[in-house]
Amino acid sequence: MQHASAAHDFAGHSLRRGFSTEAARAGAPERTIARTTHHTSTRGLKPYIADADLFTDPPNRYLDL
Repeated sequence: MQHASAAHDFAGHSLRRGFSTEAARAGAPERTIARTTHHTSTRGLKPYIADADLFTDPPNRYLDL
């Protein structure tokens, strides 16, 4: 029953946020993501996208380190 307990570690919100973040990271337009996640606006979607460019465009790359 380890699989059943593992499923309880993920809520709908976690899956929705993960999907939104990965779709944004892959370059999907926010309107397309919002349509899939049933957000009525991109403003409501933004909190679900967890810094999609955090590792692809880190601020330290602009510094001469």
